[in-house]
Amino acid sequence: MSQKQPSPTSFAILGLLSIQPFTTYELAQQMERTLSWFWPRAASMIYEEPKKLAAAGLATSRVTYTGKRRSTVYDITDEGRVALRAWLDRPATGMRLESEAMIKVAFADAGDVTQLRAAVQEIRADAQARLAEICDRSAQYATTGGPFPDRLPVAAITGKLLMSQYEAVVKWTEWAEDSIEGWRGQIGR
Repeated sequence: MSQKQPSPTSFAILGLLSIQPFTTYELAQQMERTLSWFWPRAASMIYEEPKKLAAAGLATSRVTYTGKRRSTVYDITDEGRVALRAWLDRPATGMRLESEAMIKVAFADAGDVTQLRAAVQEIRADAQARLAEICDRSAQYATTGGPFPDRLPVAAITGKLLMSQYEAVVKWTEWAEDSIEGWRGQIGR
């Protein structure tokens, strides 16, 4: 992109476009289905990013119609593939965890043990739900090959990390619940 260095979100979109052309709606669906696990972004951002990539010459756009419904389909350009490949060579920023419930755990001493238990239970429920989703998706992929069967080895590597993380979170919640078992009333201050 001419003036500004593309963001990791730009490269996430280019990565998706390197698989096949997509409409912005399809890109938003793919982001939610795959990348949102570790790169959550608002759908509005996903709808704007392909336009920026096209303006920078990293993607092309063409209008298509399904009946009277108008869609814009984006495809990666050769320049976009070169930029994506160069980005893959650069060091990435470190992993980040985003969890509102963990903020509550971190400041539990400003409240009471009931609030702390509730926050830990929220973390456990979320991790268990996400783990179940990963297991369901893995079973689907084993049966159907998923939407992009030729990408299964890469999906398996990504999925294994996500599965391991959520298993570790569930294990941590069990430890945390055991640790606070006998606590009563106010925690601190």
